[in-house]
Amino acid sequence: MRVFVAGGSGVIGRRLVPQLVARGHEVTTTTTKAAKLDMLARLGADAIVLDGLDAEAVQEAVAKARPDVIVQQMTAIDNSQPVTKDPDRYFATTNRLRTEGTDNLLAAARATGVSHVVAQGHASWNGDRTGGWVKTEEDPLTTQAGPKFRKAAEALLHLEDVVVKAGGTVLRYGGFYGPGATDDQVMMVRERKYPLVGKGSGYMSWVHVDDAASATVLAVEQQPKGVFNIVDDEPAPASEWLPYLAECAGAEPPPAMPESQARLLAGDFAVILMTEGRGFSNAKAKRELGWQPHYPSWRQGFREGLA
Repeated sequence: MRVFVAGGSGVIGRRLVPQLVARGHEVTTTTTKAAKLDMLARLGADAIVLDGLDAEAVQEAVAKARPDVIVQQMTAIDNSQPVTKDPDRYFATTNRLRTEGTDNLLAAARATGVSHVVAQGHASWNGDRTGGWVKTEEDPLTTQAGPKFRKAAEALLHLEDVVVKAGGTVLRYGGFYGPGATDDQVMMVRERKYPLVGKGSGYMSWVHVDDAASATVLAVEQQPKGVFNIVDDEPAPASEWLPYLAECAGAEPPPAMPESQARLLAGDFAVILMTEGRGFSNAKAKRELGWQPHYPSWRQGFREGLA
């Protein structure tokens, strides 16, 4: 098929494009930086510079590429920098790409007759913080991840709503790790700036970037409708995964920090993530997409990636 990957130079895009090419698909991909065109060309794609917030330019690019499927992977996240105390400001451009950018791609799909759109959702800090510790696709996402994370949560809800209504696929990726995905966290762990807050009882679901890409390839090829959690097999509390990440990174165990102190230093979001976060189930993706992660547990992935 002809596949249009919006955002091919990001953490997932760089792993997705070569997998699509290896499966025989013709890929047109975009970046906002001309300096990355050569890298994308080496991955086997026809690469162009595109601002996903420019509706006219998006429509022209999609019309020229004539894709069978569009993949929305556009973000503006700098994984070399940790999230600040004001995450809505940190994610401001990404929030626009998930709302306006997604709307632009869907409009271009309608105008050019593209039958299917696959979009990057998220399954990490935004699980509903009531009931059990592991959530399925039937459980609602929350917008209550702290007053300064509301816009990011609402942007993800918008993306899911419009893509599902258009008959597309939303892949709720877990927390990324792998090449280029956890540089900021590993740096903070090694500098002992990533404390274990409270009892570390909040759960997290992880996914290796190559596994996230392989699930995306399946969604492109099978074109299912609806939402899928793309996470590994082992949701785990921070009290388990954070000390293990430190061990794999060759760092000392993370320092302990009371919730009250963490709230002052890092904000509500860090406390919520560490103490109340929920994990996600991948049963639907395995059952309906036939997806099997190469790294079924972050334990194997952390060890191999940081050894």
